[in-house]
Amino acid sequence: MWADTLFALERGHLLRLAIWGGTSAVVGSVLLIVLRFRAVRAPLLRHFAIQTVAWGVVDVALALWSQRTVSMRDFAGAQHLIHMLWLNTGLDAGYVGVGATLALTAWRWRARVGDNGVGNNGGIGAGVGVLVQGTALLLLDLRLILLIGPMQ
Repeated sequence: MWADTLFALERGHLLRLAIWGGTSAVVGSVLLIVLRFRAVRAPLLRHFAIQTVAWGVVDVALALWSQRTVSMRDFAGAQHLIHMLWLNTGLDAGYVGVGATLALTAWRWRARVGDNGVGNNGGIGAGVGVLVQGTALLLLDLRLILLIGPMQ
């Protein structure tokens, strides 16, 4: 693979990460504002929105931080990038698992004890929020791996 091609792929990946993060932060913030000003008590949506904002801010920060260190890579640098992407992919899969576990556990708990004001819906919303963010990160990282893979 040519160093300039890898450079462009990596920059594109970070741009997509920043766009995803920025969109997540804006959508989550708007949802929180709407819930606040309409005085709607919706723990599921509130906790989903909180997760969406938090992950979005972190995604944008990581994209901006990483953008300053993107440079032309030699073969060893390309291998290091691929190894880091596979590590991130494993972490992303873990986020998906944690989100699914949190949402399902809260759902089952709610089914068992009923919704008696203890906020079980908040756990469902938070779990779905983590699941959505983890899935998006997983897809973004896998996309870059697949684009780099055949070009090595």
